[in-house]
Amino acid sequence: MLIQILTHTPLYVWAILALLVYRGVVAMRDREMAIRKLFIIPAIMLALSLQDIAAKFGAALLPLGAWAGAMVAVMLLVWKFSSAGASAGATPGSMRVHGSAVPLAMMMAIFFTKYLTAVTLAVSPGASHNALLPALVCALFGVFNGYFLGRLAGQLMTWQSLRVSATGRGYLASAA
Repeated sequence: MLIQILTHTPLYVWAILALLVYRGVVAMRDREMAIRKLFIIPAIMLALSLQDIAAKFGAALLPLGAWAGAMVAVMLLVWKFSSAGASAGATPGSMRVHGSAVPLAMMMAIFFTKYLTAVTLAVSPGASHNALLPALVCALFGVFNGYFLGRLAGQLMTWQSLRVSATGRGYLASAA
């Protein structure tokens, strides 16, 4: 059965996996990034999750509520209790992002959650009508998205505090 599942997986799925592994390996190294590029991976992971929720479970209250609740809780926890993993960049509008294996783990978690959910629903199409599966899968997506959004929020707060300390003025004063 496993060979059947793997051979019937479309090639684009393996291409997505390769891209996510590549991006995750890049995230393991310290690197200089433009601030706008910090938004790319969180946005992609958010889109992948929401697309999967809508396609597999619809826009019902239970799936979206499970996703939103888990996402907000984890986002706040990551934002509050983790270090931003970033420092001042060499050029204006950039940050030095410290490497971590966690983004790779989270990207793989999203990919395999999507993949295993697709396999489960292909093998047992009625499973989506059991309230437990949509709630669990959507809550997992919320956890993963919450991590990326919380990390982004922490990095943006660090960037803002670096800007304030570098200029000696607040954001509003430098924007005027």
